[in-house]
Amino acid sequence: MAQSRRSSSIKTASIKQPVKYLLLFALGSAQADDQILQRVFVDGSRASQLGVADAASAGSVTQQELAARTVYRPGEILEAVPGLIVSQHSGEGKANQFYLRGFNLDHGTDLRTTVDDMPVNQRSHAHGQGWTDLNFLIPELAVRLDYKKGPYSAEEGDFASAGTASVSYANRLLRGTATASAGQHGYGRALLADSLDAGNGTLLYALEALHNDGSYARPDDYQKLNAVLRYSEGYANNGFNVSLMAYRADWNSTDQIPLRAAQDGSIGRNDAIDNTDGGKSHRYSLSGAWRRTSDDSSSKVNAYIIANQLDLYSNFTYFMDDPLHGDQFAQPDKRVTSGLNASHSWHQHAEGNNSTTTIGIQLQNDNIFNGLLNTQARKPLSVTRQDHIVESSAALYVENNTRWNAAWRTVAGLRVDSYRFDVRSSLAANTGKASDHLASPSLSVIYGPWQTAELYANIGNGFHSNDARGATIQIDPKTGEAAGKVSPLVRSRGMELGARSSWLPGLQSSLSLYRLDFDSELSFAGDAGTTEAGRPSRRYGVEFSNYYKPLKWLSVDLDLAYARARSRDDAPEGNYIPGAIEGTGQLALTVDDGGPYSGSLKLRYFGPRPLIEDNSVRSRQSLTLNGRWGWKIRKGLTLELEAFNLTNRRDSAIDYYYPSQLRGEAEPVNDIHFHPIESRSLRATLIRNF
Repeated sequence: MAQSRRSSSIKTASIKQPVKYLLLFALGSAQADDQILQRVFVDGSRASQLGVADAASAGSVTQQELAARTVYRPGEILEAVPGLIVSQHSGEGKANQFYLRGFNLDHGTDLRTTVDDMPVNQRSHAHGQGWTDLNFLIPELAVRLDYKKGPYSAEEGDFASAGTASVSYANRLLRGTATASAGQHGYGRALLADSLDAGNGTLLYALEALHNDGSYARPDDYQKLNAVLRYSEGYANNGFNVSLMAYRADWNSTDQIPLRAAQDGSIGRNDAIDNTDGGKSHRYSLSGAWRRTSDDSSSKVNAYIIANQLDLYSNFTYFMDDPLHGDQFAQPDKRVTSGLNASHSWHQHAEGNNSTTTIGIQLQNDNIFNGLLNTQARKPLSVTRQDHIVESSAALYVENNTRWNAAWRTVAGLRVDSYRFDVRSSLAANTGKASDHLASPSLSVIYGPWQTAELYANIGNGFHSNDARGATIQIDPKTGEAAGKVSPLVRSRGMELGARSSWLPGLQSSLSLYRLDFDSELSFAGDAGTTEAGRPSRRYGVEFSNYYKPLKWLSVDLDLAYARARSRDDAPEGNYIPGAIEGTGQLALTVDDGGPYSGSLKLRYFGPRPLIEDNSVRSRQSLTLNGRWGWKIRKGLTLELEAFNLTNRRDSAIDYYYPSQLRGEAEPVNDIHFHPIESRSLRATLIRNF
């Protein structure tokens, strides 16, 4: 889908108020008020981001567009971002796998994700750096998804080099919603959401319950309970809200399996090697946001405290390390994350030009208890390591956005980050403290003297943090050998050229050419289920997105992306980056004439990837077709039917290449390990609005 399609659809009934609506657009990434949004957004209309966006690869997805998407799991709502693939290699409760701009982002590293300005990425996580679990997301509450790509924004920091995705929840629902869903593979979901007048403001609540077995021989038995309670006063640009969120889940996992076992018939494609893998998790949060806007300035503050806990049991190598008990391991992680974001902007207006200067601070602290244990059937056998980590960061940024004349705009920013790590390990040698800081400048130049086109040039520095345990390690806890420390903060450098055009009536297109360098590449270690710092890298890529509405009742979305990823230092094993995505594509057709019936089809292409540094082993492509059909039975009552993997393809959701050993094998075998995509399934949802 084209990012211009995702741009805010601005009502233009009064052409004397464009500044007002552009201001509402700019403020929409805050906790947007539905009452405002319903007055600004118009179903069926699309407006490009000419004169608004700072890069061709930045955009927004409106509430109506998010609601129209067919998603198998909540995290797939992020596939509204052009070129982003959301996958899964384990049970439904585990964090998703993300792919973007030549990256296998594992569970979220280098893709900064927020919900109502609360960070979702978890630093120094037991399973992987930047762990991004979006299973607590309730799609019906999402009124906006803003995204950026590349390190070109001073406001974005850790994990933002490949891109950012920011989801905003509603303050108010214009209509209450009760939904009941049922589908194949034991799928069932119920949701109740509404908002009520309360004192001077609005009280919004949402309750969700879900169960899903998946198409696996051993059912996932994924059980989720989810709730949101929010009080708000005012509007998106002048008001405040306070929110409570609670999420709990537990599940069984069918992790990736070795290709050799599926090919010789010893197991089926939907079988598991270790039937005791799985996990449970919870997330509780308290957050608040405040915003004030006038003609000459605007201020916003948000604060949060989040309690996360995960107990995860995995077995990727089966009987390679422990032929007697098996190689299952546990990665418990318990943490409290607290933070504060505050910014103030000054707006200066002059004849022929205007300027906005923003200064902001971002503070975050993580108090973490995690570990790595050897287990059998989820019972502890031994402790590899246990750690108490306190990771604190502070950032100061300043950014100036100036329109110099009718043709030229610039955005210049500078960000300074400082990190402190305090690790107390069960191995005394790995206990220690570390600190690091860096500055990240950025500059965007936009040229657009035309009414139907704009050109963009972007350059900037970014970074990602490494696991705190890697910054203090001296002894590998698994082997007992000496281990080298990694740099706490790893710099990235990006540049991009882009264009956006609406030259043909009904067609909006954008094109981006980019390069992104990293001083150290994070890679997946399949035998441990974690990420590790690796070699420096470079990526080139091109992204082409289009939205076309040839008829009032028909719209067509086409997204294409290609990336070339290589390590920058020569090595005998080769310079390909395992798992780096090369090509993606999405084609979507939507039919809606405003009558009782509507429908859509979406074809998703997930291209092959190198699985080893010399490119001698590669994954296969994946191609899925999903569909959606809606029937407005009467006012306030709708039936929706969703179909996933309509052609019932037997593709992989993910592939890895590493050694493993099955019971009865004399020695480890290097092999492809894959997780199959879900087989064809149907879901029916009855929606009652009141």
